[in-house]
Amino acid sequence: MATQYAIEGGTAREIAASAEQAVAEGRLRPGESLPPVRALAGTLGVSPGTVATAYKELRGRGIVVTRGRGGTVVAPAPVVTSRRPPRVPEGLRDLAGGHPDPAFLPDLVPPGRLSPGARSHRASPRLAELEQLSRAWFERDGVPGGQVTFAHGALDCISRLLSVELRPGDAVAVEDPGFHHLLDLVPALGLRTLAVPVDDEGMAPAGLRAALRAGARAVVLCPRAQNPYGSRLSAGRRAELLEVLATAPDVLVVEDDHSADTAGGPLHSLVTAGQDGPGRWAQVRTVSKHLGTDLRWTAMACDPVTLARHDGRLLLTSGWISHVLQETIVRLMSDPATTALVAAAAVAYEERRTALLASLAAQGIGAHGVSGFNVWVPVRDESAVVNGLRSRGWWVAGGARFRIGSMPGVRITTADLEPADGARLTADFAAVLADSAQTYGG
Repeated sequence: MATQYAIEGGTAREIAASAEQAVAEGRLRPGESLPPVRALAGTLGVSPGTVATAYKELRGRGIVVTRGRGGTVVAPAPVVTSRRPPRVPEGLRDLAGGHPDPAFLPDLVPPGRLSPGARSHRASPRLAELEQLSRAWFERDGVPGGQVTFAHGALDCISRLLSVELRPGDAVAVEDPGFHHLLDLVPALGLRTLAVPVDDEGMAPAGLRAALRAGARAVVLCPRAQNPYGSRLSAGRRAELLEVLATAPDVLVVEDDHSADTAGGPLHSLVTAGQDGPGRWAQVRTVSKHLGTDLRWTAMACDPVTLARHDGRLLLTSGWISHVLQETIVRLMSDPATTALVAAAAVAYEERRTALLASLAAQGIGAHGVSGFNVWVPVRDESAVVNGLRSRGWWVAGGARFRIGSMPGVRITTADLEPADGARLTADFAAVLADSAQTYGG
């Protein structure tokens, strides 16, 4: 079907909806050009202004992008499609999910007494005991705990922050490679994405400086256990980034410390610097990586203005986080046995990650992962590596969904990968790379 016939409608809204549906159904693919405004207007019998308005709406929603003389094309990862990984083929060892080892997750037992009756908790959205535990959780690592609040997961919290702080068309600096759901969320909010390269020490200062010069009004980064690269901010990198951020005091800095209890290594947070830290900041922490993926709860420490804006929007939407959920988390965070289990998980994740890195290095395979339980391996051809390992019984994550402009790679989750299994994986990885080298001529 020609592109122009994949789009129908007589109004701007109908044309935009038709194009969005075509993208969602795969009839318009990422990178495919939409018809020129005047050409589509002639085909549909509408004015060029009507088509231009429809295209503007599609751009604002992150479905298409404009490339100057290259015209309007479907975005590389349009927000009506998904970066979700493909289903794991039956019989393969899954190292692509990014999930914790279930053996280190505590049993989830909700409180025996539920909140009586149907009543609103808007007047007291946070349980005092959990609020106190959250303050101590942040302050343990030097993050100011004077203002804390809760949300339904890290992305829910970040989405709300960006929605109240920015307007459509504003820019957000994000890590590249970075968390794929965040990379989709930013354009879905009508915001522009500015990619900042990362290395083992975190965001590159030069890249952040360029993003700020390009108009970034918010920065979202992981201080440790960065997904998928496994980086962790060093003390030196933290100082360099703070120097860059000092030139943009109004920019909101959001840290996603999603694996605070199992990341491994110290936290060098940008928001622990006192008076030389950012004026507008938030650090987000979740429990899904160490207490259970079904616990959709996030704590956020932040400055007073950010707290007021976040909670004002929360009050108008969900209003509060389930008190049953909060009581469950209080019990887990206060339980010595759970604390010991989480500590054991942190040790095991460190051992398994470093064992795979050492095994890969012994075979001359460069990889990254100084924190967390993911390892990033740069490769020439992601598909060749993914399919080659699949033929040997392994399922790893192709890096395309994590990247904007960075080089290809694959992500390997090491959470439940014992060292002996890591050695077998390395041997298979080396064989796949050798096959690929023969295909590409070395």
